Amino acid sequence: MNPKLLIGIILVVIGIIGLAYQGFTYTTRERVVDAGPIHVDADKTHTVPIAPIVGGVALAGGLALLVLGRSGKNS
Repeated sequence: MNPKLLIGIILVVIGIIGLAYQGFTYTTRERVVDAGPIHVDADKTHTVPIAPIVGGVALAGGLALLVLGRSGKNS
């Protein structure tokens, strides 16, 4: 398989996922109180936003690589 096609497919998939989810969240555990035998932990949720333009650029770049990869194969 042509490397341009493979990278193009990966970028298209990443672009679609980026446009669909527009970010991801993860949870960390943080110690709030540590007083002798008493320990209190709290879960904290963090969100990492991904701008829709990033998904659009990845999708467009992937489609361009797919087109270039297929046209380069015929020559």
